[in-house]
Amino acid sequence: MVGYESREQQLAMAHAVARAIETQQHLVVEAGTGVGKSFAYLVPAILAATQTRKPNGDRRKIVISTHTIALQEQLIGKDIPFLNAIMPVEFSAVLVKGRSNYISLRRMHGAMERAGTLFDSEPLAQLRQIRKWSDETGDGSLADLSFRPLTEVWEEVQSEHGNCMGKRCSTYNDCLYYRARRRVWNADILVVNHAMFFADLALRREGASVLPDYDVAIFDEAHTVEEVAGAHLGISISNAQLLYNFNKLYNDRTQKGILLHHQLKDAQQLVMRLRYLTGDFFDSVQQWRDEHARSNGRVRNPLPVEDTISPELNELSRIIRNYAEKLTSEEQQVELRASADRLLGLALTLRAWLKQEVEDAVYWIESTGRDRGLKLMSSPIDVGPVLRDQLFAEVPSVILTSATLSVGQQDFGFLRTRLGLTQASELKLGSPFNYREQVRLVLADQMPDPSTEAAKYDEALIPRIQKHVLETQGRAFVLFTSYRSLKQCADRLTRWFVQQNMTLLCQGDGANRTQLLDRFKKEERAVLFGTESFWQGVDVPGDALQNVIITKLPFSVPDHPLLEARVERIRENGGNPFMDYQVPEAAIKLRQGFGRLIRTAQDHGQVVILDPRIRTKRYGKLFLDSLPTCRVVVDRGN
Repeated sequence: MVGYESREQQLAMAHAVARAIETQQHLVVEAGTGVGKSFAYLVPAILAATQTRKPNGDRRKIVISTHTIALQEQLIGKDIPFLNAIMPVEFSAVLVKGRSNYISLRRMHGAMERAGTLFDSEPLAQLRQIRKWSDETGDGSLADLSFRPLTEVWEEVQSEHGNCMGKRCSTYNDCLYYRARRRVWNADILVVNHAMFFADLALRREGASVLPDYDVAIFDEAHTVEEVAGAHLGISISNAQLLYNFNKLYNDRTQKGILLHHQLKDAQQLVMRLRYLTGDFFDSVQQWRDEHARSNGRVRNPLPVEDTISPELNELSRIIRNYAEKLTSEEQQVELRASADRLLGLALTLRAWLKQEVEDAVYWIESTGRDRGLKLMSSPIDVGPVLRDQLFAEVPSVILTSATLSVGQQDFGFLRTRLGLTQASELKLGSPFNYREQVRLVLADQMPDPSTEAAKYDEALIPRIQKHVLETQGRAFVLFTSYRSLKQCADRLTRWFVQQNMTLLCQGDGANRTQLLDRFKKEERAVLFGTESFWQGVDVPGDALQNVIITKLPFSVPDHPLLEARVERIRENGGNPFMDYQVPEAAIKLRQGFGRLIRTAQDHGQVVILDPRIRTKRYGKLFLDSLPTCRVVVDRGN
């Protein structure tokens, strides 16, 4: 086969994955960049799904979960079709999308009928475009639509669990969601993202699910599992979310909304009252936060603010539901019941947050930055017990893989402890790349300590960034741990970049990550300033990127409520929060940032770490031991 090369690390991983599936064991496998992880788990997964049967005679069903869209697209668009063409077995694989990605033909026709009471001119034009597209699409999902519709438009036509008539629907035989669902239920390999996987896991705790039962779960990019699981096992509600739902029901300013279509005057009046109550309630929350909460917004006890909203949400739900029962049109009944269910859900969420009903969780108030927006947040302090009981004890074989799972030389203890994985096989495989030849690791000397001399450190960053950017004539990522530091450096260096005739690209200046990366790859001498999202999941092979400058060791913000609660829990259990949690977490993030540089065997360049603590602190050795072995240079900034 043209271009094929045998990689011993890839074969070792494939054998380990096959063994774990066959023996129904869990596996943690770290495979360095360039190993070819996807083929190493896809091939044994496909063989397990097609060549072995469960005791009842059914084929095994395998879920592959990724964190990034880019990896999903690689699996579905490239890797799986390639294996389908060359492997001597028949198998099917599908990309599983959330239900709200699909159009409901019934809801679309209903929206067209009510369009005059729902939309102004621009949304109405989009609705007509969607109507035309619905006759042509074979997929029926947002990804197949040639434009990104306004949220308010798509939400009127999307498929919804609580707004579905099933086989009683006049469009059931043509339903694009159920067509996709049948493909999912019949497929051998399901590709999902972590968000969908853990949303499904949360539903399974309540006796429901969106995914069929599976025998094997494979997590690629598994270093993000704790973060995503925590987000989907918690709760959140905001004033913007409430007001958005009220406007869908009745907007007195634009005279639009579903209640206007049905001429429900009492309900319209109640929506207007709820708008007032919501503003008053969140003003009270803001006042309590200003007067009593710490700067991080953490709420340690149930908030002493009266819940004036939930009772009225329940009453509005009751009015709409009672009206719906009197209608002769089942389609209109289903639409209104779905609205009533949403209101009940909002009431339950708000009540659960105010009363702190979810045990072993941390609660906080977060400013959204727009129109004094507030979000009430909650997350489990420790996802380990939930994953231990709901995932690892229920699924016969769970495989966790990434290029960055271990800390130090070969320690998976941090990951396994955080995820509640008490029993598993472990395998650490290096990269086939020659880091000694391809990478120069530059460690800064004579830099102020950012933890004790922050102002001096910020000042010293400027000449160091200039020096190292010139070494590669641009072609550099400069990675920051905060947007404040990024903006401060960008403001001070913009004129210098103009003088050097180099393109400076900054995260947060309006362009999204994809647009910034596209420009970076096209420009000959570009420098990109990025924060957290550029530390991982970014792939720039070739000469465009020859220099990764890491301004500071990526410790999490120490006063974030979730981190604060986790630190307290570790301390309560007799541990050392800094060495047991903050250092290992930062070491894995540092490995992610380092990994942006070398993506192929032909890549070369330097990684510069400007934080002196990697050399001066005792824990610095753990960071260095976590990185691939390469040439190390100590730079004094001369």
